This record gives sequence, structure tokens and C-alpha cells, in this order.
Amino acid sequence: MHLVALPALADNYIWLLHDDAGQAIAVDPGDDTPVEQALAARNLQLRAILLTHHHHDHIGGAAALRQRHGVPVYAPEDARIESATVRVRDGERITLPQPQASFEVIAVPGHTLSHVAYFGEGVLLAGDTLFSLGCGRLFEGTPAQMLASLDRLASLPANTLLCCGHEYTAANGRFAREIEPDNPDLAARLREVAALRAQQRPSLPVAMASELATNPFLRTDASAVIDWCHRQPGHPGDRTARFAAVRAAKDDFRA
Repeated sequence: MHLVALPALADNYIWLLHDDAGQAIAVDPGDDTPVEQALAARNLQLRAILLTHHHHDHIGGAAALRQRHGVPVYAPEDARIESATVRVRDGERITLPQPQASFEVIAVPGHTLSHVAYFGEGVLLAGDTLFSLGCGRLFEGTPAQMLASLDRLASLPANTLLCCGHEYTAANGRFAREIEPDNPDLAARLREVAALRAQQRPSLPVAMASELATNPFLRTDASAVIDWCHRQPGHPGDRTARFAAVRAAKDDFRA
């Protein structure tokens, strides 16, 4: 399966997965134009659309694509996603005949309450739950919900490729360096990201192994993160409090 990151809107990525026969899946098409252009340029046929959550920058192009191509639109149970034709739930498996692909649905509340991720074909389609070196803001969920969601994603195979919804890696990395300034894996990742972005290339996908070694939101139990928390007001001690403290600090971070 081939994986293509399509830049869209201000800093979104629409993910396009396709096989050698030209059958394609679009993930979180916030705008239909980049998808149509990619399909035409690569001589692909759209066969399905996967949506992770209801925010317009992830679903804005889905209705037009569904109408033009007559394809199913898979989405979580959420009335705010009106373009859906198939509702998905935690633990279900989506099996597509064209392209031949299978994805497990993982409920990941936190950024939104109905957010889902899709895991299969060696990739994690995470929407706005997990970013490289970061995680989504808690617009609807609680720190406990988001931490539990991230724990589920962190348990996936280390060679899984993370595909998230935005090009936030460089900015996330500047914050991550505040939490773990002496992390050599983080320093190496930041050099890699800087080189990629200088060439106007995506910083994604990235292996989960890299995220486990560098992303402070997946490293709640790392000694450097615990030490950082102990230096904060209130000295947050348990895992949820530590995660909440790091997330609050990221919300306020400017650099």
C-alpha cells in the first residue's frame, strides 16, 4: 500500500492510501480539491473515505467526494458528521475489497468525545489525537480520557507509521525540548524535521518507535518528564496529573 500526504488548508494533511492497481482511500479530506488533483495526477480511483472526527478541516470535502465518486464514508457515531454513510465503533474492523485493506477502529476520546483512529496496513491514521512530538488539544474530553487514548495508541507495534492530521512537528518539538532538553533521540528527530521542512517535505509519517522515544505526551512515566512535573506548581504526581500538567503547559507555550 502506498501512502501519500496531501497538504491542505493551512497546515492539514489529507492521507491518501492506494495500491498498485490504482484503487485509493482518502482519510480526513477537509478539502476535496487536493484529493481530486491527486487522483487525476496518479490515475487513481477513489473507493472509500475514512473520517476520524467532526471538525470541518477534516470532513469539509467528504460530501463532495462522496457525491462525485459514489463511495462509502466511514465515520464515528456523531450527528455532526452528516456525510457519513457507515458508522463505526470501537473494536470494529473495516475490510475493503478495493483496495484490499483492513483497519481496526480505535475509540480515542480526548480531542473530541467521538474521535476514532484507524489502525491497519502498517499505519495509524490518528487524526488530531496524536501528533508527532505532540497531541491534540482537549476540546471535549478530559485529561484522563486523552491519556487512556494515548496509552492505547502507544501499545501498537513500534514499526507502525503514524499519520496525523497536521504539520505541527517543528512547533511541537520546540515544546518537547522544554520538557526533555537532554533527550538525544529528540535532538536527532528535531534535526531530521528541520532538514525535511527545509526541503518542503512532510515530517510524516513517522514510526511509533520514534514517538515513544521523543513525544512527551507518550512519556508520562519517563524520569525526565516526572522530574519536570516535580518542578511545577503543585508537583503533579500521578500519571493523569502529570499528563494534565504537560498538556496545560503546551496550551500556554509560545516559542
